Amino acid sequence: MIILFLASGLFLGWSLGANDAANVFGSAVGSRMISFRKAAIIASIFVILGSVIQGSGASQTLGRLGAVNAIGGSFTVSLAAAITVYTMTKFALPVSTTQAIVGAIIGWNLFTGNHTDNKTLTQIVSTWISGPVLGAVFAILLYMLLKAIKRGINLHLIRFESFIRNGLIVAGAFGAYSLGANNIANVMGVFIPAFNLQELHLGIFTLTSAQQLFLIGGLAIAAGILTYSNRIMEVVGGNIVELSSEAALVVVLAQALVLFIFSSSWLSSFFVRMGLPPIPMVPVSSTQVIIGSVIGIGLYKGARNINFRILGEIGIGWIVTPVVSGLLGYFSLFFVKNIFGIDVGKKAEAGYMNAPVAAADPRISGIMEYLILSLLVAGTAAILFYYFLERKKKIELQRSEEKFWKNLK
Repeated sequence: MIILFLASGLFLGWSLGANDAANVFGSAVGSRMISFRKAAIIASIFVILGSVIQGSGASQTLGRLGAVNAIGGSFTVSLAAAITVYTMTKFALPVSTTQAIVGAIIGWNLFTGNHTDNKTLTQIVSTWISGPVLGAVFAILLYMLLKAIKRGINLHLIRFESFIRNGLIVAGAFGAYSLGANNIANVMGVFIPAFNLQELHLGIFTLTSAQQLFLIGGLAIAAGILTYSNRIMEVVGGNIVELSSEAALVVVLAQALVLFIFSSSWLSSFFVRMGLPPIPMVPVSSTQVIIGSVIGIGLYKGARNINFRILGEIGIGWIVTPVVSGLLGYFSLFFVKNIFGIDVGKKAEAGYMNAPVAAADPRISGIMEYLILSLLVAGTAAILFYYFLERKKKIELQRSEEKFWKNLK
């Protein structure tokens, strides 16, 4: 039954992959520098790595906003956010998964009578403004730096385009890693207080209960990237403002830097040691940051090519998303509790760090172990299949070119 409850989290992860996660390569695909298939594969691999390795910081912040203390509540909150994001995706609007899950958590707080931590909410909401602004600032500075480097080294155009293409792959991988580290909290953060697993030992490393949830959530995000993200890539990468190849690289790198900053606990600790305020570990909307970066490039170029109509539609989506998700979460909780008799949570004074954690069930842990191992094997097999398929296509293309030139002679 608990495995079934995780389905809403997987649905939300899939929706995030379809709507948010692919944005790390949206500008690259929109500028036709990288194919969608290659971008999706790279993003899928690194979003999983970021989720497992560095995903815990932002999830603690969501827990302080509202510690959902029943698995039925976690399921309903996650489902409300997922339905909201999926609906927006159907209209090709790149909305914020962070806004959706925050709205749903507030809906749970209102339904159960729990207090919403205003300080945490302020931190999160402030990133809805600071994230796009930082993205725009970083994009402008990086664009100016790249232009200066281009003038200084005086590369041939073909070699420069090759350099940009390779840079897009590296920056996109970094962006996908940062996205997984920062946004996996939106997918699985609400399950952590109400869900516990035994540690999973995989030879050279061990996965904690939270990391197992993050791994499954990361796989769901990857599935969303691979199956349903192409439309959003085109909107972000090509319809807001036309991007050159170097602008596409800058946008991806700016987005990656912003998400990495808000999910890096060691960087926050470094700021504290330097006598500066700590960086809040807050889930940031990759969509908002990437759009802020694109707008920054557009403004730097004179704002002549920016499609303000699409920006207006996106802005409306950002306003509507938390409201719709919160209302949907509130009424869904009422329905689940009173119609199905499922416990969706109760009022509790304890915060996230002190909330009681459910005891690990060996049977559930065993099922999750086999599920994770099966998914890892299937994912590895799929990557190998793709690699050899691409290698075969490349060899066939080389042979056809050689045959063409031979017949031409």
